[in-house]
Amino acid sequence: MIKNIVFDLGNVLISFVPSEYLVKKNYPGNIRNTILADIFQSPEWKMLDNGNITVPEAIESIALKSSLNKEEIALVFNFRRDIMFPLDDNARLLPALRKQGYRLYYLSNFPLDVFEEIKNDYFFFRHFDGGIISAEVKLSKPDIRIYEYLIRQYGLNPEESLYIDDIEENVMAAEATGMMGMVTNGSPRIAEQLGNRLDVKLQ
Repeated sequence: MIKNIVFDLGNVLISFVPSEYLVKKNYPGNIRNTILADIFQSPEWKMLDNGNITVPEAIESIALKSSLNKEEIALVFNFRRDIMFPLDDNARLLPALRKQGYRLYYLSNFPLDVFEEIKNDYFFFRHFDGGIISAEVKLSKPDIRIYEYLIRQYGLNPEESLYIDDIEENVMAAEATGMMGMVTNGSPRIAEQLGNRLDVKLQ
């Protein structure tokens, strides 16, 4: 029986699709591809998630390898928040789940500076019983140790816990700890899928 529900944040409760944002802002195709490859898919981006480097260090490191200059890279880092917005239909499930007695947690790869901003700004964080951010513990999904950290931190029984993520690899890692898993593939409306897993009405 599921008692605990653990949510990823990016593209589960918060939209984060840099490619769409760059199109919306009319960046030329070649520049979009460079930004996506050199910044969002860079080792430095993963190191920020892991809490191993600061944003200024990441900018310096990326600039050494990219055709983008430091000012252009810094501009991209400055609009990270603009790319994000709550997936309201999914976020509205949290108070409904709390009312039904589920304990709610988050587990997400996130750089600490941006997370501190959104945690204060986004209403739905008030509904969580706790959570783990990768940069806080210097571990990132799908490393099984970050799931084990969450389990220890909150005394969760994995067999009573459901983990929800948009990426299958991350869900498989959670399942390796004994948790149940659900892959959303980035859907902005997961009420029916989650309701079926819990055998409750969430619509």
